[in-house]
Amino acid sequence: MIEIQNVSKRYGNKYAVKDVTFTINKGEILGFLGRNGAGKSTTMNMITGYISSSAGRILLDGYDILKNPREVKRQIGYLPELPPLYMDMTVDEYLRFCCDIKGVARKYVTKHLNDICELTGLGEVRKRLIKNLSKGYKQRVGLAQALVGNPEVVILDEPTVGLDPKQIIEIRRLIRDLGEDHTVVLSSHILPEVADVCERLVIINNGQIVAQDTLENLTHGIGETYRMTLRVKGPEKEVRQIIRDIDGTRYCECIGTKEPDTFDFLVESDRKTDIRPALFTRMAKQDMPIMMMKPMDMTLEDIFLQLTQDSDQAQQ
Repeated sequence: MIEIQNVSKRYGNKYAVKDVTFTINKGEILGFLGRNGAGKSTTMNMITGYISSSAGRILLDGYDILKNPREVKRQIGYLPELPPLYMDMTVDEYLRFCCDIKGVARKYVTKHLNDICELTGLGEVRKRLIKNLSKGYKQRVGLAQALVGNPEVVILDEPTVGLDPKQIIEIRRLIRDLGEDHTVVLSSHILPEVADVCERLVIINNGQIVAQDTLENLTHGIGETYRMTLRVKGPEKEVRQIIRDIDGTRYCECIGTKEPDTFDFLVESDRKTDIRPALFTRMAKQDMPIMMMKPMDMTLEDIFLQLTQDSDQAQQ
């Protein structure tokens, strides 16, 4: 488990990260979200020990990263946004070089690299020069070096940047496989990617944490309103007026028709007020049956935009 406790990073009078606190649980895939310049990479660099914090503590299984840097770094594998590859080496030469750096015992190196190459799908290109590989395979080599030494925690900073759709799908599948045996931190600003593979999310904006929870809890718990689509059999104007007259309704507009004599409506209400019982009662009295009622959970894009906008407004 990694504990980030009240961590800040200051450059002169400017905070890149300020009073950040969150926990990365053992065995989970955590999504670390933020806009460019929000403080993601700075936080990742502090967790890996690449840069030191100005205040606060970072602990890995109880070890302080500043007081026990070797012990902590041995347990962390890191793939930065630009993988540190030596283009004139073959894949095998480069990974053996990484084994030397990480202190992997020589008698275990061959088997260790066989296992890593099987997991990352590099078996067929181990003898090829890295500079001759596609971008997708170079990214796999970067992932492989992060796994050398079998670290407990793997941190991936923008692992799919610049890849084509097929390569992105392959890397996402690989991240899920990594999550079976490692704690994985995925730092990204690509929202569908994070929603697809991560179990829990931490969102940072302007150097501060603005949310941390599961995607399901965030979609239900963010914002002051509840949205749903409604299909009602009846005259469009009358139905719309009935909905608007119900206490707690904030917004109602017709969004089309998909069945004869029916109209679909987008309805937004106060989250603390459940307008559904009143809807059913009033429509029944007017002999206007509700044919469909479907809640609209917020997407990750909705959540991200609302949280970062709220954070921006609070600082103005």
